[in-house]
Amino acid sequence: MLRFLIPALLPLPVLSVMAAPPALADPPVIEHVTAQRSAGSWRFDVTLSHPDTGWDHYADGWRVLDMDGTELGLRVLAHPHVNEQPFTRSLSGVAIPRGTTRVQIQARCLQDGWGTPITVDLP
Repeated sequence: MLRFLIPALLPLPVLSVMAAPPALADPPVIEHVTAQRSAGSWRFDVTLSHPDTGWDHYADGWRVLDMDGTELGLRVLAHPHVNEQPFTRSLSGVAIPRGTTRVQIQARCLQDGWGTPITVDLP
């Protein structure tokens, strides 16, 4: 008579997989950026487009980042721009570290979060 050894049922190792973040359904699009140095700080004029539908879904801000992702300035957009597309808003007084030649601009949607930043060469 042959005997078979049946191993104890052990839990299988769990594979941990990091999923990519979901793509934004309606990301804000940065159409144009103007950067201007004035009295030791910078002013940014950013033109955005986004399919704002009202208070529940609109582009609610944009920010200036250094190339390492550190936030240097934030422009909050306090209301939807349903009938004003694209639209331009400014942010003054942004302190940019000496020697910096490039920054990133990143826009945010109230519903979907931060979009992909774009790189801007400083004049």
